[in-house]
Amino acid sequence: MKQEKKDIGSFRFEELKEEMTSIGEKAFRAKQVYEWLHVKLVRSFDEMTNLSKSLREKLARQYEIREVEMLDRQVSAMDGTNKFLFRLSDGHVVESVLMKYKHGNSVCISSQVGCRMGCRFCASTLGGLERNLTPSEMLGQIYQIQRISGERVANVVVMGTGEPLDNYENLLKFIQMLTDEHGLHISQRNVTVSTCGIVPKMLELAEEHLQITLALSLHGSTQEKRKKLMPVANKYELSEVLEACDIYFAKTGRRMTFEYSLVHGVNDTEEDAKELSALLSHKNCHINLIPVNPIKERDFERPTREAAEKFKNKLEKSGINVTIRREMGSDIDGACGQLRKRYVETNGSKGEHHENIF
Repeated sequence: MKQEKKDIGSFRFEELKEEMTSIGEKAFRAKQVYEWLHVKLVRSFDEMTNLSKSLREKLARQYEIREVEMLDRQVSAMDGTNKFLFRLSDGHVVESVLMKYKHGNSVCISSQVGCRMGCRFCASTLGGLERNLTPSEMLGQIYQIQRISGERVANVVVMGTGEPLDNYENLLKFIQMLTDEHGLHISQRNVTVSTCGIVPKMLELAEEHLQITLALSLHGSTQEKRKKLMPVANKYELSEVLEACDIYFAKTGRRMTFEYSLVHGVNDTEEDAKELSALLSHKNCHINLIPVNPIKERDFERPTREAAEKFKNKLEKSGINVTIRREMGSDIDGACGQLRKRYVETNGSKGEHHENIF
């Protein structure tokens, strides 16, 4: 039986040291290999020119560098936003987005192939969950974008396809490797992780005392309104979720961000703004209002710019720090999951496992 190769790009620096000694190599080889993979961003062992040919061959026999290959790229003529469709080594596809700001390049990456959270307004969840991404596959999206754009990534947002906290161990390892001084060494403060509110994992993450920003997908001002949009609310009460947010802030000192997708006639009324103000006005937080991107499978409508501004103003009068998310790349497939969904519909799904949890 052929032995499966190990995913070398998912070893943390200290783990790689142990791995090198376990195959009879000196520990310092780990620093060389790690730098080739996570700083120079090479895609084959042959490119590791300061390693002997015999060592490169040994590595190639026992390990793999998992490919994250670009299948499609859309570039916005309006603001230079790039949307990428990447194929993984097993044929699955994921989306990533590069957004260019004055303060540096931000990349939004996926953490899973598909999603099982079932949020009503999201294209990513329509086909259920196929599988989790490994740390190397999450990193690989960023590395490919740096290679393709020729520019350094300054900020990373884990807010693409998937629920990051549903892939907790791989997410944690990814953050550690992304911010490691031996790799890209991106500051933890420049990393944002979005969750729909998996309370036990939020509490676990708080205990890590990381300096990342945790963003909660709120989308409703009451438990009942949240349940209409987000099946996860059937499992966790809004009061539980907000208590977990308070604990995260207390443990890390990092202000929470609340993501709120504005859906016309569903959660953008004057009453919603009033309830949301009452809910969050005493918290050290930031609200990011996101006018929803319509998808054809749902009949949700986007509010007008005027309605979104009115909603924002009501929150600001309660002393809440709030912004309306700048519309990036609206002339390309805007809604998260749309590019992948179209590819899967045309080419068929790679995976056999489709799962929705709620």
